[in-house]
Amino acid sequence: MAQRDAAHESDHDRITDTNDVAVESAVVADELQLSYPSAEETIVDVARLDVPEGAVTALVGPNGSGKSTLLKGLSNHLAPDQGDVRLWGDSVDSFGDKELARALGVLSQENESPGTITVEDLAYHGRYPHRGFFESVTEADREAVERALEMAGVQHLRNSEVGQLSGGQKQLAWIAMVLAQDTDVLLLDEPTTFLDLHNQFKVLETVRQLNERTDVTVAVVLHDVAQAARFADYLIALRDGQLYDWGPPEDVVTEQLLADVFGVEATVEYEPELQVLPRRALPDDRN
Repeated sequence: MAQRDAAHESDHDRITDTNDVAVESAVVADELQLSYPSAEETIVDVARLDVPEGAVTALVGPNGSGKSTLLKGLSNHLAPDQGDVRLWGDSVDSFGDKELARALGVLSQENESPGTITVEDLAYHGRYPHRGFFESVTEADREAVERALEMAGVQHLRNSEVGQLSGGQKQLAWIAMVLAQDTDVLLLDEPTTFLDLHNQFKVLETVRQLNERTDVTVAVVLHDVAQAARFADYLIALRDGQLYDWGPPEDVVTEQLLADVFGVEATVEYEPELQVLPRRALPDDRN
């Protein structure tokens, strides 16, 4: 993987978490406001947001809270109305397209490919930032693709057409493509949506193992806060496009958060491990 330049480090890209532990941030957003050209209202408005380096961070919140929009802003797929996003201390808009793609991999919700492309060929598409237009496949490309297929658990599907795969298999094939990109930071937008429970865990375990084996920084949008709490090192909780809380799951996931952010009355148990036990939906006019 591409290594970050130590010269990019700055005190401004460190933060102290709720346990008073100093954390290096791979991605930082400052005074960030995001909206879409087709809409006048601001979708995301956060004063400061950190994605800790070498950790898995889950973005959680209800539908419409701005999670996917925020991820687009962090990946430079949506230009901010105000503020700045930095990758290792440098503004993301200072990177060239290929340079950014070598450092930051993105798996969006809008994944489209010809149904006839094979899983292996899809994985090779992840190597485009590492090659010139006329350059042929190198041994490094082959090794990266083999590693990606193995980590995603889809080696046995390498010759299968993507259009013939199940939903879970397709998602793992797309993850293999992003892994083949061989970046230091991964941004994943709802990789478990529409998957059954088995495939949800398979996808999350793949990402968790990747983090543990390669120290890759991950920011992932997840709907299930209990699943996110078990899976991630840090949570970013959003409500109405604003940061509600940030920190380790055991500090962020509280009964108050579940009421305020998700509109659910629930019991949170912390021993022997963090569990969320929902009881009922709160009235919509509770605020």
